[in-house]
Amino acid sequence: MRDTYKYVFKVGNLKVHCGITNTLRIREQQHRNSGRYTVYNGSRYYWSNGHITQVGNVTTRQAAMEWERDNNCNENWN
Repeated sequence: MRDTYKYVFKVGNLKVHCGITNTLRIREQQHRNSGRYTVYNGSRYYWSNGHITQVGNVTTRQAAMEWERDNNCNENWN
């Protein structure tokens, strides 16, 4: 069943995280409320200012997990 979204979480144009979910709206709120930030070029980019960008079409969970693995989404980005 195609019920899984692939996404990139950005603060401005800076990609700070990627992953998969079945509800983009809720996942975006979870990231925004996480209290996290990313340091890039000496500046802090707070996740509370971030947004999710969907990557591709809705897909199967297995295909999304393969995409997540191939794009190193489980590595610590910051």
